[in-house]
Amino acid sequence: MSFRLQPTPPARPNRCQLFGPGSRPAIFEKMAKSDADVINLDLEDSVAPDDKPQARGNIIEAIGDIDWGNKTLSVRINGLDTPYWYRDIVDLLENAGDRLDQIMIPKVGCGADLYAVDALVTAIEVAKGRKRKITLEVIIETAAGLSHVEEIAAASPRLAAMSLGAADFAASMGMQTTGIGGTQENYYMYHEDQKYWSDPWHWAQTAIVAACRTHGVLPVDGPFGDFSDDEGFRAQARRSATLGMVGKWAIHPKQVALANEVFTPSEEAVEEAREILAAMEKAKSEGSGATVYKGRLVDIASIKQAEVIVRQAEMISDK
Repeated sequence: MSFRLQPTPPARPNRCQLFGPGSRPAIFEKMAKSDADVINLDLEDSVAPDDKPQARGNIIEAIGDIDWGNKTLSVRINGLDTPYWYRDIVDLLENAGDRLDQIMIPKVGCGADLYAVDALVTAIEVAKGRKRKITLEVIIETAAGLSHVEEIAAASPRLAAMSLGAADFAASMGMQTTGIGGTQENYYMYHEDQKYWSDPWHWAQTAIVAACRTHGVLPVDGPFGDFSDDEGFRAQARRSATLGMVGKWAIHPKQVALANEVFTPSEEAVEEAREILAAMEKAKSEGSGATVYKGRLVDIASIKQAEVIVRQAEMISDK
């Protein structure tokens, strides 16, 4: 273990982030009543340029008027290469109530992008005397973003989460696909007259998870575009969970239950984790650093793995 310990990420449920355009206020109440842990009200891609001012006003009004329960309430602002983003932040923080938890920044390419947003947010918080400190989430969806992913993960103490935006990332990389996440038909190996499909997003996800875990940030998988394909969603979500991601976006309400299903530890997994912790506690009392559990070796590293599952289950049950 390095002398510089790996920091602990924010302790909040983040199994599913449900998105909805700010230009459709009629759906806000339904989003608030959903089972998503995080609500992302959108001012970026899902809102046409002419509709952005009204969408911003819709969100500001809804932040104070709607009961969001104990969900994390986040707003995705426009990209820093647009003329909209500064007004998004200024209007939100000067006019919306303290219920807003987080600002999501799309297409972050370097640490300086976070510095710019952090500086503006900090100035407004001080000027307005806001009681709740805003957290930030970034989306890695460009070649530059992935190239600078660790710099970005370390760029601001406000940073709470980091997501992969597959569609814009694919476009930035020049990938020959129009799919949003999931298996890509032409990304396969061929052996003995059989095709074997691999995961084109794996390396990007792994880089994001490593950067996030290094700096105490929650790594989140992004959208899965084909909301008619439940099994495809489950497959990608399970790969993401196995890699260490804590949750996934929902771009359709039906995906909320799927994400919660995958990123909620099963009763069997939690029971096994608790049994491993008990077995290791017994081994420790007997002066041993390892023991055998169900025919396999478990040791101190197993304690850390089991504790992750137990903590996640407890956090969700307390929600």
